[in-house]
Amino acid sequence: MLKEKEYEVVKKACIEDSEEAVVFGEGNLDAKIVLVGEAPGSKEVELKRPFVGQAGKNLDEFLEVVELNREDIYITNVVKIRPHRINEKTGRKVNRPPNKKEIEKYSRYLLEELNIIKPRLIVTLGNVPLKTLTDNKEIKVSEAHGSVIDTGDKMIFPLYHPAAVIYNRKLKSVYLGDLLKLSKYINGSMR
Repeated sequence: MLKEKEYEVVKKACIEDSEEAVVFGEGNLDAKIVLVGEAPGSKEVELKRPFVGQAGKNLDEFLEVVELNREDIYITNVVKIRPHRINEKTGRKVNRPPNKKEIEKYSRYLLEELNIIKPRLIVTLGNVPLKTLTDNKEIKVSEAHGSVIDTGDKMIFPLYHPAAVIYNRKLKSVYLGDLLKLSKYINGSMR
């Protein structure tokens, strides 16, 4: 019960600290595994849930390959709002990478989420969460993907972001190979 209260306090503080719609993490507060993405997109903001848009479809594939259920894990993002810009031609909001200020502002809420949940493994999806959680601005998912990084206080398994696979089909086999490595790690080291 204390964990739930701490969680609600952090969530409330994040919402109060934000001028835009917040998509906070969701899932099992006792999860052994936490997935951390970059930031929500338009569908996530609309439904107020992380990983429900196109990336959510890839997440379902991810969960199937590593033999996990969405109820068993916790899913969140570094940035809790949708970073966007206005498309000059259409006048509509389009996604953009989060900037340094947004990452700095919201990463503290991510760290508080992780401190409450205390997962055994954090799966980072893309460069933003990898750099944030390793506190290494030079690290790249293209070089670190598919293996465990022990930071001393966290075990991190970097993966390409599911959206990267959508935009670069050549990454599909690499991504699936990494998922098999992750599954082997989960079923070996974490059982």
